[in-house]
Amino acid sequence: MGAVEPIHILIDLIVVLLLFGAKRLPELGKSLGSGIREFKKSTQELHGPVEEEPRAAAMSDASPAQLESGTPQASADDVSASGPDS
Repeated sequence: MGAVEPIHILIDLIVVLLLFGAKRLPELGKSLGSGIREFKKSTQELHGPVEEEPRAAAMSDASPAQLESGTPQASADDVSASGPDS
């Protein structure tokens, strides 16, 4: 069980050509490409919620008023820590 050699790939291509024919190969390529595209799209959708979790963790530290409005509100501590405007 060694590595795949070019002769193995050539034999596989000949077998595929004999099984499906030259007319059907472009159709198979298109369907394979669309399948790969759908797979990538679904994996990106699965990774989306994972990347948004830090924001959800930051929102868990927010007050109920901030969560209801959906926008962060500055507290007295935040205003005094930021200093005077220039």
